[in-house]
Amino acid sequence: MDSITLKCPVTIKAKVTEELKKNLAAEIQDGIKKADMELQQIEFHAKRLLAEQAKQDAQGLVVLRQQIDAEKQKRLDFKNHMLERLKETAQLEIGSEITQGTMERLVTVTVGDDLHKIMGTEILLEDGKIIAFRS
Repeated sequence: MDSITLKCPVTIKAKVTEELKKNLAAEIQDGIKKADMELQQIEFHAKRLLAEQAKQDAQGLVVLRQQIDAEKQKRLDFKNHMLERLKETAQLEIGSEITQGTMERLVTVTVGDDLHKIMGTEILLEDGKIIAFRS
């Protein structure tokens, strides 16, 4: 066998620009709004569920309240995480690079190839456009 084809990760990085900061902030704010809406829905449904549960079985109220509180806490934790990310986004320096994710590529390797170089491949974006390939 002279060669083999592998799936290798490719790191996607973005150069920080004002446009990127604005887009990231907008995405984060959308997530915060979604969490707020979900919290309102939970509260709305909780009142009805608790009233129904009280009519059927008062002992089940404690368990139901714990489930509702756990769901609310998940949303609050998410919202707090997003608020922290919003602060971090505001502090990003223009021109710095941030990792946005990974993709995979197929690469054919042969004996003697430098696997570390192949595995360290990156794509650099600026406002969504590819500006460099790095290996």
